[in-house]
Amino acid sequence: MTMQKPYDYLIIGAGLYGAVFAHEAKQAGKKCLVVDKRIHLGGNIYCEDVNGIHVHKYGAHIFHTSNKSVWDYVNRLVNFNRFTNSPIANYQGRLYNLPFNMNTFYQLWGVRTPDEARQKIQEQRDEWAFIHEPQNLEEQALLLCGKDIYEKLIKGYTEKQWGRSAKELPAFIIKRIPFRFTFDNNYFNDAYQGIPEGGYNVLIESLLRDIEVRLGIDYLQHRSELDALADHVLYTGCIDEFFDYKCGRLEYRSLRFDHQSLDTPDFQGNAVVNYTARDVPYTRIIEHKHFEFGNQPTTVITYEYPETYAPGKEPYYPVNDERNTTIFKAYQVLANQQGKVIFGGRLGGYTYADMDDTIEASLHLAERVLSDKGCE
Repeated sequence: MTMQKPYDYLIIGAGLYGAVFAHEAKQAGKKCLVVDKRIHLGGNIYCEDVNGIHVHKYGAHIFHTSNKSVWDYVNRLVNFNRFTNSPIANYQGRLYNLPFNMNTFYQLWGVRTPDEARQKIQEQRDEWAFIHEPQNLEEQALLLCGKDIYEKLIKGYTEKQWGRSAKELPAFIIKRIPFRFTFDNNYFNDAYQGIPEGGYNVLIESLLRDIEVRLGIDYLQHRSELDALADHVLYTGCIDEFFDYKCGRLEYRSLRFDHQSLDTPDFQGNAVVNYTARDVPYTRIIEHKHFEFGNQPTTVITYEYPETYAPGKEPYYPVNDERNTTIFKAYQVLANQQGKVIFGGRLGGYTYADMDDTIEASLHLAERVLSDKGCE
């Protein structure tokens, strides 16, 4: 006779993917235990309260989606404000609106109408018409947008983000460059956008309400004893680490954040300012109070520095080149052979996903496995 285990699901990772699944499992009558090696909930969307300002500790997170079912889902849990992402680019001290729109084109060339802007862009593209098969990101970008936009707003930022020359990056990274011929600084085209009122902790806490969570526990160091507690495991950590790197290490890009509290009510007048020149070591400065229209007497800013990933750092962006894709496919084969373990999330799936995609994927997983048949 097999003894009943205390939990139906052991969920590794208290980030968005794991929290959504845990919430759905609880709604389905399943008992869950969530563990995370960090000492806080929320994974990379965790916010720290600094003098009443909700600081995005792991970089700016702006919720946006055109998926109404996902939007309705999160709004049943928390209220969202009306924040609209309208970043600014700083290139050698000059400011440009993003995304590329009529404001940007006026700032670059003084053009005032969509026809003038289209003509100027085409002139710049025509200079590189001799490139028939782009061999790298630089050639691809020049062919798509011409010299001015590429050199001032794309080249340096991209090279900092990936830690290598644009001539060494594959062309497929930039498949297209969207141009807007309207004076619209809204970065996203999605129908819905905002920040949870009170920060993202409110969302995660709502998802994990009345679910047992243990923080500061490294699952891989206590795997046997934790696995013995549940019938099924959802693992949202690094898939290569789970298998002890037997197929090789997957590559990531990492980030370093320099958070600073300043005795001023407003540092830059915008939530996000990108620094696109190559000689500026950081890619952007985030001023967190602007995500929630704060009027505090002080402010908190964050300098964001891309870094080479190494053990001990946080893996943020997968390097989805041919080598890493081959390695990941080998791990997928091993993952499919696991009887009780399900892999998911950005690290378990070696993917970069926006928050709405993460929620949708977790909901689909829950729908698939939380039936009585899925738990046999």
